[in-house]
Amino acid sequence: MKNILVTGGAGFIGSHLCEKLLLQGNHVICLDNFFTGSRKNIEHLMDNKEFELIRHDIIEPIILEVDQIYNLACPASPIHYQYNAIKTIKTNVLGVTNMLDLADETKARILQASTSEVYGDPTVHPQKETYWGNVNPIGLRSCYDEGKRVAEALMMDYHRQHKVDIRIIRIFNTYGPRMAKNDGRVVSNFIIQALKNEDITIYGDGLQTRSFCYVDDLVNGMVALMNKEDFMGPVNVGNDGEYTIKDLAEIIIDLTGSKSKIIYKPLPSDDPAQRRPDLTLAKEKLGYEPVVHVRDGLMKTIEYFKTVL
Repeated sequence: MKNILVTGGAGFIGSHLCEKLLLQGNHVICLDNFFTGSRKNIEHLMDNKEFELIRHDIIEPIILEVDQIYNLACPASPIHYQYNAIKTIKTNVLGVTNMLDLADETKARILQASTSEVYGDPTVHPQKETYWGNVNPIGLRSCYDEGKRVAEALMMDYHRQHKVDIRIIRIFNTYGPRMAKNDGRVVSNFIIQALKNEDITIYGDGLQTRSFCYVDDLVNGMVALMNKEDFMGPVNVGNDGEYTIKDLAEIIIDLTGSKSKIIYKPLPSDDPAQRRPDLTLAKEKLGYEPVVHVRDGLMKTIEYFKTVL
């Protein structure tokens, strides 16, 4: 049994991670400020004597006894991270620094949840970990994109200067039950619009591509990286199936039996045209292989949103 801290543990991905770590027999400390996290996501864990909940913002330091830290604390959808851009940057700079200081003090291993957004609007396809990215440092998305790039830089510098035991995972588009219905992400938007038989809104021409990873596959990759010796990343984890946004809308209309029509609106600035992970490194180092097909994962997500609506 390990003492494991999950920051952002009441969030969409964090709650699934807490669940898995408890199933593996660990003591889990879930830390969240509930900006985008929800108590509903972790209600079913509250009776577990090995689960502990702390309401806290990682921008402020905290002292805990831990063996491992999964740092997931940061709003991850454009609506939420642009709502308070300065706070988003602080979470990725001050917050990550506080978590690295905690790891340094306790000699804990720390995993930073980075993102495919560090690649920006990529000129290389698919994206390998060696690609340095194409990010607009002053754009609307830069609080998140550049914030996560700084977080990776901090992780590496703490490793080089203080020998902190780090892991960096670059997460690609992830979906599944417990996504927030108001987070503005494409999967939740389309499912809610389809279930309500409303017009499905595509921004741009719908030919931009994304790769969609079911949350269970992602969590398996995170745990595999955390427990892998002699490999700290960065490593891409996601699903390398590639779909246009229009394809995704049509699949969701089909799976829901919706009467929704597709409508088109202007594309927001700095929205990437292509996004697909090169998973060669994850497969080689972690034995990682996504197993949930997009239609199967979407059905589970649709069933979840039926209960939410």
